[in-house]
Amino acid sequence: MKLAESILVSELADMLGAKLIGDPNVEITHLNEIHKVCKGSLIFVDNEKYYTQAIYSTASAILIDQAVDCPPNKALLVVERPFEAYNNLAKKYLPFTPMSSQISPTAQIGKGTVIEAGAVVGNHVVIGEDCLIRANAVISDYTVIGNRVKIHSNSVIGNDAFYYHLEEDRSYKPWHSIGRVVIEDDVRIGAACTIDRGVSGDTHIGKGCKLDDQVHLGHGVVLGKHCLIAAQTGIAGKTIIQDFVTIYGQVGISKGLVVGEGAVLLAQAGVSKSIPGGKRYMGAPAVEAYSRFKELAAIRRLPELTKTVDQLQKRFKNQDLNPQD
Repeated sequence: MKLAESILVSELADMLGAKLIGDPNVEITHLNEIHKVCKGSLIFVDNEKYYTQAIYSTASAILIDQAVDCPPNKALLVVERPFEAYNNLAKKYLPFTPMSSQISPTAQIGKGTVIEAGAVVGNHVVIGEDCLIRANAVISDYTVIGNRVKIHSNSVIGNDAFYYHLEEDRSYKPWHSIGRVVIEDDVRIGAACTIDRGVSGDTHIGKGCKLDDQVHLGHGVVLGKHCLIAAQTGIAGKTIIQDFVTIYGQVGISKGLVVGEGAVLLAQAGVSKSIPGGKRYMGAPAVEAYSRFKELAAIRRLPELTKTVDQLQKRFKNQDLNPQD
């Protein structure tokens, strides 16, 4: 998330009561998770396993639970509970604001856009021209929607990310979601779809994508241009679907993967690893469809092959011959 105004890391250290190691004049312009960083980002790390990844990322400052060496031109903020400190900053800079009216007065709605009865448009939402938001759809805070977008009834756009921090007592504490959902022009979203906002970055739907009913996109998912997704498909967080991908019904795609441009996923495919584009996939785990069809053809022959083997065994037995002779 980009901050409205940059802040010096020394000011953040005072605010958090943190020990500052490194450059006190580093400017913080973004709050980000470790997977979504850029210059100016403040991130957190509380597991020694990820210290190197965090400290030598492009992030400018890191909330950390131990004092360690700091690279040049960066800053470390040493606090006892880095996640809690990060979450408190997220809540400070993007606090929860209840929806107090059907259409927030802070929303920007373009010319020719129709919002039907019962639809809710949240705070600081931007909707382009000639869109249709059907009855009972919910467009949550900070969502950005392009032109000629159609969102059908009971879809929820911009719900909190399903993302939790495992505490020492084995309980789960939710991250305060500060990302957005960004929808480009000419997108169609069917009924009862659920699209989560990013944890700190954006969930992004590219131009011309068409989603059927009951499709779920997790936090930080990126859809390329002109993707076609059939009903009851679920795509887990941070997965990237490149341009012109077709996904048939009831497909499940695991987190953090890449589905290559032009791939076709047949119904009920289960994608557990990244797959190249330009090919058709089926099954769980998903493999190239041609290979799976050959396997299925071989399986269909098994009863006949078993019967043949049984007949041969009987012949060998009746003739008192050794099958290995």
